[in-house]
Amino acid sequence: MATNAVLDPHNHDFDRFLHASVGEDRKGNGVTVLSALARLNLDPWQEARDLAALGRGAAGARLVALLSRVRDVPALEQDDGMVAQELAGLLPDQVNQATAGSASGAKGWTMSTGLIWTLMAVLFFATQLFFTGSSGSGE
Repeated sequence: MATNAVLDPHNHDFDRFLHASVGEDRKGNGVTVLSALARLNLDPWQEARDLAALGRGAAGARLVALLSRVRDVPALEQDDGMVAQELAGLLPDQVNQATAGSASGAKGWTMSTGLIWTLMAVLFFATQLFFTGSSGSGE
């Protein structure tokens, strides 16, 4: 089960919500909630968790604010409020805490790995500087 969480750290309770269509963009591509949130440089799964925690009414209001910032989907320009309320109805009532916890654990693991790589790079450059820069040209 731990391997599953590493390979797929996202909470599947939000799949109906995140994969729901919000319309087509001006190029004719289908846009889902997931892609709309990604276009706003937001983490779709984190946003879905935050919205689910707000409750349907507040989530609908927040979705209106978010979807109004997606400029290239004509359907949202016409009536983002109605779309947002329908989408809020797709949010789960209660989030599976075990899955949500494993998602944040996987995120923490990624951060730790990045920190390790950064420290290794700094150590490598410091070593290079020590060996090449401290004794001059060796004459």
